[in-house]
Amino acid sequence: MIRSAQREDALRLLEIYAYYVENTAITFEYEVPSLEEFAERIESTLQRYPYLVLEEDGRILGYAYAGVFKNRAAYDRSCEISIYLDHEAKGQGFGREIFEALEAELKDRGFLNLYACIAYPIVEDAYLTKNSALFHQHMGFVRAGKFHKCAYKFGRWYDMIWMEKFVGDHV
Repeated sequence: MIRSAQREDALRLLEIYAYYVENTAITFEYEVPSLEEFAERIESTLQRYPYLVLEEDGRILGYAYAGVFKNRAAYDRSCEISIYLDHEAKGQGFGREIFEALEAELKDRGFLNLYACIAYPIVEDAYLTKNSALFHQHMGFVRAGKFHKCAYKFGRWYDMIWMEKFVGDHV
C-alpha cells in the first residue's frame, strides 16, 4: 500500500534514514536529524510536494518524496526526488513501486522534469556503490552532470551526479 506520509510516520521514516546516515555515503549527512527536525521536514515537504510511504502488512518499508529543485519561479515545473527503502527490503521491487507512484503524482501536479542528486563512488566501497545511479537509469533517468570529489565522508572523497527524467511535454 502506498499513501501520503503523515507527521506520525516520522519515527519509522527516521529509523530507515538513520541507517543510511550512519552506515553509508548514500546521504552526505554526518548526523542523524532529531525526530522533531525530521517531522518538520515531512510537514514542510507536504506543503507543496508529495511525500509517500510504502507499507506492507502495516509496516512502513520505504518512502519517497519530491522537493524544490531551485527556488526560483522559472523552475516551478521541476523538482528533486529522493527514495529510501528499509535496507533489508531492497531487491523486492519496492523501489520501482514507490518511484512509479511518486512519478504519477508529480505528473498529475504538472511537474515535467524530475532530478535526482546521487552520491557516486570514485571507486565502489563498503559505504557506496553505483546501485542508486543504476536504479535511476533503469527508471528512465539519464546523467545530466557530475561533480568530482565534492563530498567527504568516512575518511574518503565521493563524487555526486545529477540525473534527470522528463515526464511531460515541454510546450
